[in-house]
Formats: sequence, structure tokens, C-alpha cells
Amino acid sequence: MSYDAGEVGRVKEIYRSVQAVIERRLADFRMVWENGTDERIFAEMAFCLLTPQSRARVCWAAIERLADKGLLLAGDESQIMAELTGVRFKIRKAGYIVSAREQFARDGKVGLKNRIARFSSPAGAREWLVKDVKGLGYKEASHFLRNIGLGEDLTILDRHVLKNLKRLEVIQEIPSSLSRKKYLEIEGKMKDFARKVDIPVAHLDLVLWYREAGEVFK
Repeated sequence: MSYDAGEVGRVKEIYRSVQAVIERRLADFRMVWENGTDERIFAEMAFCLLTPQSRARVCWAAIERLADKGLLLAGDESQIMAELTGVRFKIRKAGYIVSAREQFARDGKVGLKNRIARFSSPAGAREWLVKDVKGLGYKEASHFLRNIGLGEDLTILDRHVLKNLKRLEVIQEIPSSLSRKKYLEIEGKMKDFARKVDIPVAHLDLVLWYREAGEVFK
């Protein structure tokens, strides 16, 4: 398959400029799994439940407010919703956070790490998350696993990434919706492209996000 040579060159140039930043960020994510508590990991899940159609920094600021006030693990839906300033669909998403918290609560604590560790692969964990956690689709589950250091071989097909995959001619059009079959099909094409341009797929994801957002964040 041929790609847009000019666009490939621009992506490689961006990668050279931010590679060190990306490597540090991915190392930070891995530390979440290695050293993070169940509560820290749940905070990343809650963040990913908030991100659809909302800005990442706005969502993370909301999670920090909830954690600082003790509401992430103890607040009811109305208390959580009140802290979701700037987050779209806040009523629905507050419900998702409470539902996920109840799903993983054991003896007053959130028991999440052991549930994820049961799986032999991130792809297997992703299938479980999509099936069992209300509000997590393939994009959000991939995002969550990447943010806790387990999803570097998964792709986060958000609007920034899809827009750039079309620019690069990795895909011919941006789908109006992403079924499981379509998500895995595009993920496979993105992985093929990453191998051909010699950029690890986890790095490529952040490069394409950086190109649109102007920062390497979460």
C-alpha cells in the first residue's frame, strides 16, 4: 500500500522533535501500573470515561477535583456531576463513574488491578473492559490500558488520529461509527503503517495526537 509521501515526511519530522517527550510520557504511564494503587488506576478509568467528545485536559482537571475532594471514590452521581465543569454529557458520564466504581468495589475499596492482571494480553483485557464496563468502547478501553502502561500495542482511534490516518492515506475515509470489526481493521492498518515507517505504534498514536493538539498529554 502506498501512503502520502509528503505527509509521511511531516510525521517523521514531528516524531524526531518529540520522541524524547513521548518516551518519558510512556515511561510515566508504565509507572502507574508498576507503582500505582487501585485508586490511581481507577482515576485513569474514570478519566477515560469522561473523554468522549470532551477535551483531555478538561477531563483530567475534573478527575483531580474529584480526587482532591474525596468524591471520586465516595461521591454520588450529583456530587460527581457538579465537578464535571466543561465535560460534555456530564449526567451520563457521572453515572458511568459511579457504575464502574460499584462494579469494582470490595470492602470499601476499589479492587481493579487484580481484575486486569488476570488477562494474558492487553487485547484480552480490552475485550473484557468493552464487554463489562458501561461507557468504555474500544477507543476508551485502549486509552485506559495505555494510560496505565499496558496498552502500548493498542491504538486509540480518536478523531485526531483518524483525521491523520486519512491524511496519510492509511485509510480512505473516516468512518461515521466504529464497530468492533471496523476498529480492529483500522488498528491493523495503523500497525502496518507504524512498522513501515519505523515508529512504534504507541509513539505514532502520540505523534498524531500531538500534531492536532500541540502537546503530549494523556
